[in-house]
Amino acid sequence: MTDHATQRVEMDQLVSLCKRRGFVFQSSEIYGGLASCWDYGPLGVELKRNIKNAWWKAVVQSRDDMAGIETSIIMHPKVWEASGHVAGFHDPMVECKTCNQRWRATDLDTDICPQCGTKLSEPRQFNLMFKTFMGPVEDQSSIVYLRPETAQGMFVNFDNVLSTTRKKLPFGIAQIGKSFRNEITTGNFIFRTREFEQMEIEYFVKPGTDEQWFKYWVNERYSWYTKLGIKKEHLRLREHAKDELAHYAKRCFDVEFLFPIGWSECEGIANRSDFDLTQHAKFSGKSLTYFDEENGEHFIPYIIEPSAGVDRAALAFLTDAYDEDVADGEKRIVLRFHPAIAPVKVAVLPLSKKETLTPLAKEVYAEVRRCFATQYDDSQSIGRRYRRQDEIGTPFCVTIDFQSLEDKQVTIRDRDTMDQIRVPIQDVVGILSDKLNCE
Repeated sequence: MTDHATQRVEMDQLVSLCKRRGFVFQSSEIYGGLASCWDYGPLGVELKRNIKNAWWKAVVQSRDDMAGIETSIIMHPKVWEASGHVAGFHDPMVECKTCNQRWRATDLDTDICPQCGTKLSEPRQFNLMFKTFMGPVEDQSSIVYLRPETAQGMFVNFDNVLSTTRKKLPFGIAQIGKSFRNEITTGNFIFRTREFEQMEIEYFVKPGTDEQWFKYWVNERYSWYTKLGIKKEHLRLREHAKDELAHYAKRCFDVEFLFPIGWSECEGIANRSDFDLTQHAKFSGKSLTYFDEENGEHFIPYIIEPSAGVDRAALAFLTDAYDEDVADGEKRIVLRFHPAIAPVKVAVLPLSKKETLTPLAKEVYAEVRRCFATQYDDSQSIGRRYRRQDEIGTPFCVTIDFQSLEDKQVTIRDRDTMDQIRVPIQDVVGILSDKLNCE
């Protein structure tokens, strides 16, 4: 793919493009919206699906040491007692008594309300888990929680996965799923929301080898973003200081991305030691040890956890793909997505709506869409249609013109270079496959 000095984008530009082109909509918009809740439109859902598929392929399907799983959003309340979420999953909250705005204290460096300028209250702890009830009676005994992370579902299934897959250490469990956190301070589009999707790995290793595997997964996860087109100058690794480590963590690195709001976490990789399996064994009364046949010993594995947000990854890919240049004397907005995550891979564009051209165009479209996510567009001028496809990040356009009726050839246009080549119709799928797979 041609390298471009991609232009940095403001958040409001991204929000506007996402609404205009069908990536992301405000949730419940016809009722005025719901704070920090977003709906993914026709292109947004494809972008997210492609990101998840790329992650799943990299960490599950391409590896022998990984197993996938999908666990319930609602789990036994004891899970959250064992994990420490009931007692300790809190953020310090401050409140303005004048305008009634609430803020996460760690997001502010002052005790003055950013909204109205009056003094804020003293911080008080606020539990971030969404609480609900299971069953017909709403009392203390029927309280359950919407999970704040997918990780615990993998920990409590450690023995199930171990016995059914017969995997040996080191091995991992991977999961993609929704999580819920009743965040005090939200905002910045899809960066921080109360309902979000995670891509998490719990990688179980022998104690003493955990530092080696921790370094491995830090490098592996950083590389995943660059392989999918994120520029290295927009990524960095930041190690957590001792005083900011979670209570269970031995070490932690964040993969940070230069979002429109500045450098912020895109993914965290933590060495969780043996905390989680130890806690669940203690609270459940079930043994969660691993038996090493070579040495004849039982031990509780250490866990390395790479945890990424699908929504933050989508925002990062949108941010880094955004570019503006000039085509035919006009400003062109283009999303330079890596082909693997582009929502639409190919657009089929007949030069005219005339009946003589439509049958061949539809024939080409039917052939191409068997292999790739494809759009058919015959509305407005060919120039406008190219611009629309550039703006949604489609890597290639196939144009059928009147000459195609004679020579049975079509034109393939490259999104990034805008170069065009003339190829036989019978070779289109093969040529596109080579271009999409090799970039």
